[in-house]
Amino acid sequence: MSSATLSPHLTVAGDAIHIGATRYTVLHLATEHYHHGWTGEELLRQHPDLRPEEVYAALADFDDHFDELVPAMQESAARAEAARPLRSRAMNG
Repeated sequence: MSSATLSPHLTVAGDAIHIGATRYTVLHLATEHYHHGWTGEELLRQHPDLRPEEVYAALADFDDHFDELVPAMQESAARAEAARPLRSRAMNG
């Protein structure tokens, strides 16, 4: 798999933008920021293996691509909901 550096802290690999050499993607942190309202500081508390510059680079990329990433997050959430077992959906719905 080839990769390209997008910034000093973000790398494009396949169809995802990864935070450095970590398993985290910009979409992952953007989802936590968007849906949970987590600030950069909270993201750092939740992911102590990330450095501040990585988290803030991810949030800046999210802001730059907000109109593209929000529909991607909503599509991902809809797929996850559809994949949940029917019984689980009925108990929570």
